[in-house]
Amino acid sequence: MTWSLLILMLAAFAAGVQNALAGGGSFLTFPALLVAGIDPRTANIASTIALFPGQVTTGLAGRRHVAGAEGLSFRTLFWISLAGGAVGAVLLLVTPVSVFTHLVPFLVLFATLVFAWGSFLRKPRAEGAPPALGRRAALLIQSLIAIYGGYFGGGIGILMLAALTAAGLGVRVAGATKNVLAAVMNASAVAIFLLRAHALPWLPIACVAVPAILGGQLGALLLHRVNEKALRVVIVCIGAALSVGLFLRG
Repeated sequence: MTWSLLILMLAAFAAGVQNALAGGGSFLTFPALLVAGIDPRTANIASTIALFPGQVTTGLAGRRHVAGAEGLSFRTLFWISLAGGAVGAVLLLVTPVSVFTHLVPFLVLFATLVFAWGSFLRKPRAEGAPPALGRRAALLIQSLIAIYGGYFGGGIGILMLAALTAAGLGVRVAGATKNVLAAVMNASAVAIFLLRAHALPWLPIACVAVPAILGGQLGALLLHRVNEKALRVVIVCIGAALSVGLFLRG
């Protein structure tokens, strides 16, 4: 086994733990796939496919707690997320590798800033306060998040949590709902990638998928035993370092 694959497996296991505890696992798998010698666009596709099984298990675990927002049914959110993920995936596939390579530093920086904002700066909606988003605004924002999720996906959990709570859902219900919707938007993206993408790196994908699932199980066990804020600090630091490195390399 080459060192790059070993690093990839360790990063994937850590990503599975991280996703179960605080989110942001793609900040670990994406750079590890780049280290393995995969171009940025293919690395993004491979990371999405490899982490998808773990997203499905996470979504299924909390499926009984999902709900729609005020004036917006969960079914509507489901179909918006499914369609948006497909649109984002198609946009990614038609983006030339050279163009996506130049976009990656900005996408990683955006995802890092979103993660930092959601982890340390975002103020939760006060209990009993009226929703900050109406039906049309919530529909538009979820559509844009779904397209972004199919295209790149970093920080979609934080974006959806903010949007769903602003639309009137409680934090716990919003958390379960965004987990299911994240799996839904990536389901359509993964389906399109499998049908349309060429020469996918299946060995690295397997080296991410299996350890990530195992890491997710460990993360579920550690959920109430680990300092979540420290984990979020680590993820923000990784994202910041990756952003700097990508901008310097570009």
